[in-house]
Amino acid sequence: MNNSNDRGRDRTVWGAVAVIVVLCAALTFSAPLAHAQDAKAESQRYFSIFQSAFNFILENYVDEVDPLVLYEGAMQGMFDALGDPYSTFLTEAMMSDLTDTTTGRFGGIGLYISKPLPDTKQPDKRLYVEIVSPIEDTPGWRAGIMPGDQITHIDGEPTEPLTMDDVLKRLRGEPNTPVTITILRGVGLTFDETITRAMIEVPTVKRAMLPDSTAYLRIIEFTPQTIERVKDAIDWFEAQKYKALVIDLRNNPGGLLQSVIQVADLFLDRGVIVSTKSRNRYENAVYQARPDLAVAKDVPVVVLINKGSASASEILAGALKDQKRAYLVGENSYGKGSVQQVLPLGDTGFKLTMSRYYTPSDANIDKIGIAPDLEVKEPELTPEEEQSLSGLIERDVFAAFAAANPNASEKQINDYVRGLRSAGSPVSERVLKKLIRNQLERTSISPIYDLDYDLQLNAALKVLADEGFQSLISTAPSVKDLQAVAGAVPEKPEAPTLATPGM
Repeated sequence: MNNSNDRGRDRTVWGAVAVIVVLCAALTFSAPLAHAQDAKAESQRYFSIFQSAFNFILENYVDEVDPLVLYEGAMQGMFDALGDPYSTFLTEAMMSDLTDTTTGRFGGIGLYISKPLPDTKQPDKRLYVEIVSPIEDTPGWRAGIMPGDQITHIDGEPTEPLTMDDVLKRLRGEPNTPVTITILRGVGLTFDETITRAMIEVPTVKRAMLPDSTAYLRIIEFTPQTIERVKDAIDWFEAQKYKALVIDLRNNPGGLLQSVIQVADLFLDRGVIVSTKSRNRYENAVYQARPDLAVAKDVPVVVLINKGSASASEILAGALKDQKRAYLVGENSYGKGSVQQVLPLGDTGFKLTMSRYYTPSDANIDKIGIAPDLEVKEPELTPEEEQSLSGLIERDVFAAFAAANPNASEKQINDYVRGLRSAGSPVSERVLKKLIRNQLERTSISPIYDLDYDLQLNAALKVLADEGFQSLISTAPSVKDLQAVAGAVPEKPEAPTLATPGM
């Protein structure tokens, strides 16, 4: 009897447990479903309200309104609300500019630019146009525009109230037409540059041989043509019997994800190159290196980076660093660790951040960048030096010297620099000589590299000459480890929008 009662109680208990399990399972599956349905209903309600407001404005505003104006304004506001400078609405003009950039030919001055969004955390921040990097051998590059420069005016018009679309319209134009931009460099160095627009063709790779059988590969941007140009350069280096390699990614604003993966694969025979992570499963991917190599493992590699190295160039630097394949020299990179897709909407479209990329050590570098293994920075100018340099530029002393002495000898340059110093300029001889050299080079085909004044390139050569180079690479911390040491945490990016082709 007792056993029978016990069994009866057991059945009752297990029956209750089964009911609870079924109820829990039902709640588990129904809760997300209910949440999704609630979210969908809420979205439909907001859309209905928006549509009502849109129609009411069209029918009742005191002046007749172009529906396109309301549409573009609403779309811009929606993307601004994301707080992500890399997710943007693209007007018809901007879509056209993007198409021009993809084909690699357009009329402009050759600058990659960014335009900050208003920031409630920094209400006093000036919303100037920032130069991310100039494109080599273009009018903007020849005019001496530098990464970090800010455009305060275009043809006398302040840039702060302008949208990126407005800025693009003013900078681009027919070849052989002039545009005057006012540049703010540093804290107080301000000057005007009148630049003649040209047909811009974006270069992608330059190559040369440095002393001691060291190859020099400058990757200017990652385009569909980059992989073939890099392969051609490596074949040429092999014919020159190169023993070491410097990859220069300074001022490289990025480009295509697939392009940089292909380039990285030339240097790696296994392991992760980069991974992408998203809320959508189909956007998650891990890109692995294939076994074949184009550059032998025993070839020492140094990568040069600076604050103009962004996006795809950071993917390459991060992959080679984390895989212990290269040593990084220069300055902290820009810090863009997200991936965007461009989707058309009729004649307009939008660019949306769909995922974030991670280096092989699982580091995301948004708003942080990649720190070099060896930091080498250009000395910063003092306020007195900035003021003096501003006066020299305003008086066009460098341009005047270059025009009068197009084939100036080193002695002529030295004498002129000593004269500037004797007249009271506190700017160092090295900086003044570099500015004169740059001005002379802008009137001719520029050299691939400059060992006289390039501190970072000289540092790279010194590192490669170190007998303990392989030990330097093997003991260098990963991107993730450096972030942990610095206590750096990737943040949701604020302004600026990176590398818009404002040319």
